[in-house]
Formats: sequence, structure tokens, C-alpha cells
Amino acid sequence: MKTKRIHLMQFCVAILLLISSSVSAQKFIDKQGIITFEASEEAFEPVKATNSSVTMILNTETNEIAALALMKGFRFRNSLMEEHFNENYIESETYPKAKFIGRLLDFNYSSLSDSDTSVVVDGKIVLRGKEKQIRTTLNTKKSNGSIILQGSFKVTPADFDIEIPSIVRKKIANEIIVTLNFKLDAK
Repeated sequence: MKTKRIHLMQFCVAILLLISSSVSAQKFIDKQGIITFEASEEAFEPVKATNSSVTMILNTETNEIAALALMKGFRFRNSLMEEHFNENYIESETYPKAKFIGRLLDFNYSSLSDSDTSVVVDGKIVLRGKEKQIRTTLNTKKSNGSIILQGSFKVTPADFDIEIPSIVRKKIANEIIVTLNFKLDAK
């Protein structure tokens, strides 16, 4: 229980630092970001869910980003699958949030244009009390004053100590593809 409180406090401190680190820094936020994960195996019913209410904050002075997704916000085609996801795999009552804290490397807001530019993001995702280092390339661009961030990365159930019962193991992919789409507006 103490570990959960410490992680939550660390995340809150990181968010506060992002928000208050500099008066001149420009902050961008999206409270309706989209994260989709897919763990489908070809011969079986799709294992795919989308969460359309993910929050992300970007500090363009430090290039630090933080994101928060409520696990019960993921929607599946099949309500039974959604129930199993929340109760048996993610244990959403115990672990209600997934968090990401990181930095965009070699990102320069002032040189961002309306053409896609690749930028590397480096950070860690915290899910079910476990941390996983993530380093991937995102596409970013300016669009009508907003910053668009899009990309994907892969994780495995084992990364977060998620045990898949043998009866459904062949129906769930070993690698889960997580895609993200954010439109951050100046705060």
C-alpha cells in the first residue's frame, strides 16, 4: 500500500513540476487523448480496446511529458472481455491508472512545422505497480496551434506481471501493440 502511495505522490509531484517549472515555459495539454492497444491473434476474436480520455501534458521548455490513463476507460467490442480485462488482468480496482513520465529527445517546439517530424520519446510507463522503460519514435507536427503526437510501441503481459490463463493464452498475442494519438493545445 505504501508503494502505491509513493508512486502516486511521485506522479503528482512530476505533474506539478511540469505545470509550475517555469513561468515562461509553454505548456500544452490534451485531456481527450486516445490510446488503443491490440493483442489479437489472427484466428480468434479481436482483443482490442480504446481509451479516448487520456490526459497528457507537455512542457515545451524542458520537453518533459506526463500522461495518465484510467484503466476503466478502455472500451472493448465485447463487454465480457472488458470485464475480464478490468477484473482479472489489470485488476483496475487495485491499479486504477497507467502513467507515463518521460522526455521528448531533440524536440524543438519553435522549429516544429505542419509536416510530420520524427522525435524520440524516452520514459517509463507504470502499470499494475510495475515500471517498464519505453523508448520509441513518435510523429509530431503543428496543426492550427496544436501539437500532434502519434506513434506506437510494444509491451508484453509479462512486463507487468500479468498472467494469462492457459485456456486463453493462444487467443492473446505475446506482444501487445499500443498506439497513441494526442492533440495538445496551449494551456
